[in-house]
Amino acid sequence: MKRYSMGILGASTVALLAAATFGAGAAQAHDPGHSGDKKTVSLSADLTELNGSGASGTATATVRNQRIKHIEVHASGLTPDAPHAQHIHYGEQALHECPTLALDSNGDGRLNTVEGVPAYGPVVVSLTTTGDTTPTSFLDVTRFPVSESGSYHYSRDNIRITKVAGTGYPGPDGTGTAKEIAESIREGEGVVVIHGVDYNGNGEYDFSAGASELDPNLPAEATDPAACGVLD
Repeated sequence: MKRYSMGILGASTVALLAAATFGAGAAQAHDPGHSGDKKTVSLSADLTELNGSGASGTATATVRNQRIKHIEVHASGLTPDAPHAQHIHYGEQALHECPTLALDSNGDGRLNTVEGVPAYGPVVVSLTTTGDTTPTSFLDVTRFPVSESGSYHYSRDNIRITKVAGTGYPGPDGTGTAKEIAESIREGEGVVVIHGVDYNGNGEYDFSAGASELDPNLPAEATDPAACGVLD
């Protein structure tokens, strides 16, 4: 059986997945529009398991203008010694909550990332350890936390919120501005999602649960959501 550590994904694969899942041009590195209302809000989330992962944790964030001044994620119960993609999701037309199996549209008994979008929306911030934090990096696993013995402690400062297409706002591409997305996160509508579920418990991501809906060359174990919580 072919297995993946997920550490070998290249930038071209990540770019392809981002375009296929969230639409070309989903993220822009700059938004020269509004300067913001200088409102600072502290938010927190209790992360609870999805897909029977056994994962749990907490997230805290301080948001000012169009920046996340500081964010921390502390998680445990995850697949040990494996990378875990993590994001803030938001969509204007989403439910702003964590999904349940009621959204399991194909009836396979698990939630994949796309099935959860009606609940939590698309990616608006990639919580990477270094470098780019736009949705373009949503699966750049070389820059996401790796759990040690099933746990990790993540911290990062000064993450810029950008405009993102496909977030459900009026217009041909549904683009939300940085100001609109930041305001919505401050209002308690952003959802933190951690991905990566070792369904068969063999200590690595493989195709035991089939292929990822994001790319058939990737295992579903690597991309399915493992934990979720609303920042409010």
